[in-house]
Amino acid sequence: MTGPQLHLNLFIHDTGHHEASWRLPGADPLSHVDVGYFEELARIAEGAGFDSVFLADSPVLWGDPGRRPSGRLEPTLLLAALARATSRIGLSATASTSYNEPYNLARRLASLDHLSGGRAGWNIVTTAGDEAARNFGLDAQPAHAERYRRAAEFVDVSRKLWDSWADDAIVADKARGVHTDPGRVFPVDHLGEHSSVAGPLNVPRSPQGHPLLVQAGSSEDGKEFAARYADAVFTAQPTLEEGQAFYADVKKRAADLGRDPESVKILPGIVPVLGETEDEARALDAELDRLIVPDYAVDQLARQLRVPPERLVLDEPLPAELPGEDEIEGAKSRYTLIVTLARRENLTVRQLIGRLGGGRGHRTFTGTPLQVADTIEHWFTSGAADGFNVMPAVLPAGLRSFVDTVLPILRSRGLFRTGYETSTLRGHYGLARPGASAIPSRDGDARRPRAVSP
Repeated sequence: MTGPQLHLNLFIHDTGHHEASWRLPGADPLSHVDVGYFEELARIAEGAGFDSVFLADSPVLWGDPGRRPSGRLEPTLLLAALARATSRIGLSATASTSYNEPYNLARRLASLDHLSGGRAGWNIVTTAGDEAARNFGLDAQPAHAERYRRAAEFVDVSRKLWDSWADDAIVADKARGVHTDPGRVFPVDHLGEHSSVAGPLNVPRSPQGHPLLVQAGSSEDGKEFAARYADAVFTAQPTLEEGQAFYADVKKRAADLGRDPESVKILPGIVPVLGETEDEARALDAELDRLIVPDYAVDQLARQLRVPPERLVLDEPLPAELPGEDEIEGAKSRYTLIVTLARRENLTVRQLIGRLGGGRGHRTFTGTPLQVADTIEHWFTSGAADGFNVMPAVLPAGLRSFVDTVLPILRSRGLFRTGYETSTLRGHYGLARPGASAIPSRDGDARRPRAVSP
């Protein structure tokens, strides 16, 4: 195929991204702890040629457990199982830099890359919220800027650890009795503001060199971090204009840092609610919204806006007086997205929770397969996206519908692959395998291997 190609990631979220999807008659409310369910979704996505599947995570129980399935299996363990159930699709998971240590996480990700044959990805998050902090011996979350400083150091140390083995370190010379050349395995000797790591890593360099690095914050700190480190960016952009502005901003920041902007893939979230006709799609959307329990939704919104729940009246707009973004130490960009959406469209609280219930602020699109395909193409060709983080409102039905009805349209337009051409996640994204950043030779000089083709 010729011409630019879309990148599509499947974001798996228990029974679907709509918070009431678990209440539909055909939904399995225990699917979030069923490895067979995740294997089924991963196989469907792989059969369709998706670049990757993605599992979100947090080191805290999400929201009110009465509201929707809230427990989560540890994602790197789950992805290890999916690595055996699939062969080509990428496998990405969220892991927090605030509540992990570089050595342990770098080891888990390198291990996953080996287990999967080079398909691991890491969604780097700093984790907002005092609830998570209290699970790790802290009274409150660190400040927003401090969390990003720690994240930058965390990624720098992780990359050093992944590079602490040369690609040719294992010689397996049976005749000489030498398995690994000790001169090709190196200490890290990192001493920084947030961590001290001697190294080397106790896992050999993995097939991709480094897992694919993904970032999902859209604050100023988040965009700067993405421009410096990310191979792909998951973002919530509800309008084309906002998507174009974000896309141009991150690409420019990457270029200003000396990176090729094309090496940073921007993937907004899209929540498709599909029907053979518009009326059928709207009927499913209305049924899902009818199943939202308002009390749970109002409490969740109040926590996001940092206001008492009693200030949110269902059939009135948001209160005129709300905290400014500068006062928010949690998820700044998501806070701004929610408030901007409500103000721009003059939504009542009831309408707002309906919009957020479908995709938590991501672009929700209700319509026919042709309309969804047209929207995806328009964003792709208008400088708003390199692809999409596909977030079906209902799983697995919404995924099957997208695969069976939307993808054929995109393929007929030459916008999406008909099959995999590479075997690694970096390869699917057209990204080079990074060479080790600075591997000393035996005489003390530094060897800096060039990146090789995927």
